[in-house]
Amino acid sequence: MLIRTRRGWELPESAATPEGVFRDRRRLLRNLAAGSIAAALPLAACSPGEEDSADAAAPAPALAPAPRNPAYTIERALTPKDVAGTYNNFYEYGSSKDIWQEAQRLQVRPWEIVIDGLVEREFTIGIDDLLARVELEERVYRHRCVEAWSMTVAWSGFPMRSLVEMAAPLASAKYVRMETFADREMAPGQRQFWYPWPYVEGVTIAEATNELSFLVTGAYGETLPKQHGAPLRAAFPWKYGFKHGKSLVRISFVEEQPLNFWQELQGREYGFWANVHPGVPHPRWSQDSERVLGTGERVATQLFNGYTEFVADLYRGMEDQPIWF
Repeated sequence: MLIRTRRGWELPESAATPEGVFRDRRRLLRNLAAGSIAAALPLAACSPGEEDSADAAAPAPALAPAPRNPAYTIERALTPKDVAGTYNNFYEYGSSKDIWQEAQRLQVRPWEIVIDGLVEREFTIGIDDLLARVELEERVYRHRCVEAWSMTVAWSGFPMRSLVEMAAPLASAKYVRMETFADREMAPGQRQFWYPWPYVEGVTIAEATNELSFLVTGAYGETLPKQHGAPLRAAFPWKYGFKHGKSLVRISFVEEQPLNFWQELQGREYGFWANVHPGVPHPRWSQDSERVLGTGERVATQLFNGYTEFVADLYRGMEDQPIWF
């Protein structure tokens, strides 16, 4: 008899995303069909210089709901959508947690992403052309902020590995550098000169191609809200949330470790790695527990945010490095 052992982070079916968000089958099938056709096009067909201007200004296609991948779920119930959507860090729009209304200034179409650096061929691609070349899915992930609060979100998007493969990095590329937009008119927080804009984050190639690394285009069965970093953000669920760059416009493959936004601003408190560890405190507060949004419950923080079995091998032999901050 086959006995299946549930992984430590898996979610019971009762806590899964409700079936109702997936019942619009006609729209889902239409999107999948369109993606299959577009994926067959050569990359040159996605170059912005060859786009029709009317298409560039067209409304964004429906990117959600996406089929749920049952391999990526956890034991906690989802944080309510309205809670997750109104408690956000997005310093481009201010330093408070209630910036979700201010973030509606963000204009997400047209939107282009530059892929450059140590790759076979640099290119720029529109967000909708990019998404036509990948297969979208939904994953339920823990999200742990360095400020010691957490939530559980149903993200939709695609594995970051797909973009790495599309970029075809050279052997000399060791890191992926992610950069968000720079627009002081659209994002008043960027007028604050003491911050090192634009927001930059980075991971190793090995981290970027880990099966958990995810590029997000939606949440809770809907197109990604602007306050969550539309139209494209990163999710590395074993790392603190400041690593999850929002509203990405440039993804570069580089040989040297990138200097990240918070690392540049306050290197004593925020380093490159930012892996969740309950036993390694932030210089100003403990990380041994976290406050769960939506319930207020205080729970114990888990090593690598509960994803140890998937990422621990990335850091073998690095015991002498500060891989937690």
